[in-house]
Amino acid sequence: MSANSRLTIAAHVLTWMSMDQQGGRVATSDRIAESVQTNPVVIRRCLGELRAAGLVEARRGAGAGWRLTREPADVTLLDVYRAVEDGPLFAMHATPPNLGCPVGSGIRPALDGVYAGVEANLQKQLRATTIADLLDDINGRKMG
Repeated sequence: MSANSRLTIAAHVLTWMSMDQQGGRVATSDRIAESVQTNPVVIRRCLGELRAAGLVEARRGAGAGWRLTREPADVTLLDVYRAVEDGPLFAMHATPPNLGCPVGSGIRPALDGVYAGVEANLQKQLRATTIADLLDDINGRKMG
């Protein structure tokens, strides 16, 4: 099973846009895709999700491209996570287990608490980190 990279790509997109906006530029999916090293279609799909969440907007005409709708310090990784993930981190199997089995009858309630705790900790950590924090970390690594 492969890991989901949607949050990583979306954080990369927004951090790159934040850096680009500091230089007074408007981001394009082609330029962002070069940094992420993926197809611009993947970036456009991600930007669509971020736009639906109100984190970015598209500009038409002169200076066309994408811009952040909020300051980078006001966008948490939890905002980004909620924009690109469409459910909880972990889910139960779609088919109910055998309730006649001792494990099957108790596995869901046993895992519910564990999964809720993991999700709460994840959200707490993501809420504590902003796009500005990521950019500061990246800039600090360049200087150090």
